[in-house]
Formats: sequence, C-alpha cells, structure tokens
Amino acid sequence: MGLKGFVEGGIASIVAGCSTHPLDLIKVRMQLQGESAAAAVPQPAALRPALAFHAGGHTVALPHHHDFPAPPRKPGPLAVGAQILRSEGAAGLFSGVSATMLRQTLYSTTRMGLYDILKTKWTQENGGVLPLHRKIVAGLIAGGIGAAVGNPADVAMVRMQADGRLPLAERRNYRSVGDAIGRMARDEGVRSLWRGSSLTVNRAMIVTASQLATYDQAKEAILARRGPGADGLATHVAASFTAGIVAAAASNPVDVVKTRMMNMKVAPGAPPPYAGAVDCALKTVRSEGPMALYKGFIPTVMRQGPFTVVLFVTLEQVRKVFKGVEF
Repeated sequence: MGLKGFVEGGIASIVAGCSTHPLDLIKVRMQLQGESAAAAVPQPAALRPALAFHAGGHTVALPHHHDFPAPPRKPGPLAVGAQILRSEGAAGLFSGVSATMLRQTLYSTTRMGLYDILKTKWTQENGGVLPLHRKIVAGLIAGGIGAAVGNPADVAMVRMQADGRLPLAERRNYRSVGDAIGRMARDEGVRSLWRGSSLTVNRAMIVTASQLATYDQAKEAILARRGPGADGLATHVAASFTAGIVAAAASNPVDVVKTRMMNMKVAPGAPPPYAGAVDCALKTVRSEGPMALYKGFIPTVMRQGPFTVVLFVTLEQVRKVFKGVEF
C-alpha cells in the first residue's frame, strides 16, 4: 500500500494507452458518425393529414406517405483507418496522443492505485479472500475518483482526436494537450474542462469495475484450476482479454454519449446542440436508432482487448521489477 500501486499502474497504463492510441482514435471517429443529424433532430411532432374529405357525415383523413431515404452506409473501422491515412497521413493516427499520455497519467494512475489500496486493505480484513462484489465496489470507487481527476485531459483527447474529421475552416488545430486545455479554459471557461464529467465518471466506474474485477476474478479462477505454477503470460493474456470484452460491452453506450457531449461546439449566444446526457442519448436514438449507442463497438473491442492485455501484462512485469521495493 502507498505510492507503489500508483507507480506500477501508471507505468502500465501509459504504455497501454500509447500503444493502442490509433485504435482509440478510430473508435472516436466512428462514434461521431451521423452526429450532425442527431444534434439537429427535432422533437417528434404530430403529422397532419395530407387530405380530408366527408363521407357519409364522417370526416376521413388520409395521412401523408413519407418516403424517407435510406441512411448512407457507415464506413467500418478499416475504412475509417484508411480514410485517416489518406487525408491526414500516418501521423494522423496519433492525433491527440499527448492528451492520451496526460489522461493515463491522471486518470489511470489514480484508479489503478486506489483499486490496489482498497483491494489490499479489504483482502486483509476478509481473511485473505476478496469476493467479486467487493472487487466491483473497489472498482466503482477508484474509477469514479480517477475520472474526476482526469476529465480535462479526457475532453482535450476527444477534441484532438475528432479534429481531423472537421472541415479545415472549423478545425480547432490544438498544438498540444496544454494548448487545448488552455484555450478551452480561456475561450469557454474553466467549467468546459469538466464538460461531460458525469458521463466520464459513470463510464470510468463501469470500465474500472468490470475491467479490474473481471481480470482478478478470471486470473483467480484459472490459477485455482491449474495451480499457482500457471501464473504466467498465457494466464495474464487470457484473463485480461476476457476483462477487455466485458468492459467494452458494459461501457460502449455511455462512451458514445460522452464522446458526443465532449466534442459538441457551442456557438456564442446559441443553445448547445445537447441539453445534457439524456437529451444527447434520446436525440441519438431518435435520429439513428438504438444501435447507435453501440457505434464503434468493434473498434472498442479491438481497442479494449489489446489495451487491457497490454495493461495487465505490462503491470505484471512492472510488479516483478518492483518486487521487494517499498515506496
């Protein structure tokens, strides 16, 4: 207990975040597909009949028949990645990587360290065994606090990742994460740095609880079946990939709404495109259907899987390096 868990978790998180950044960028671009239509969707209104006539003393109304065009086919993750390479070059896949590093330093270091402290403390109090529900509670607490700390970097990361999809005249062109945070605070107020923070906290609680608790539970189950000698790379990969799938499925709807809330542009004197998280979710579903909340799910899995594998495999190796070292 102490700083050790924070240092180990921070190192592993930064390595995992930077190595999977292009996958996260593709996920964000896919989650923003169709956003303009969603933001502009009006509240549902009653349709007036196109024609009314009298028949036998009764008024008969014939409704409008609307021919709605089929929505355009959305490009998949490979097509989005290729589009980024064509329009922005290889460097475009690492847009916002400085914000990712800051986010992992603030958010993930905090959540990993707090989870380690809570898990160690509660395990000792519970006779050396920590049940799944206590792991989930530890993850919820650690994730919520970590997200509150790292929200400014999260907003900056989303904006820097999304900038390349905008027309040249509308791009923000942040030079770095420091420039992004400084300009947001100056132009939009300090409160803008915590835009979408409720969603960030909710998502982080879900991700941390599902990711860390699932990893620990899966690893314990494998070792209980195969013995302590199986505590190696294969076990770490299997447990971490399982954790990544569970975290992706649990968090994707919140992640879509969070991404859109953070990326929205608010013109001076104009109402924001979304009044809040619920309004954003409702407009998205009305405009694009319920499955829009799972936009980017494949790249989310493609990112969460490798991210979680790199995170925990690196964490296990860092723990070996720091074994016996107290700080």
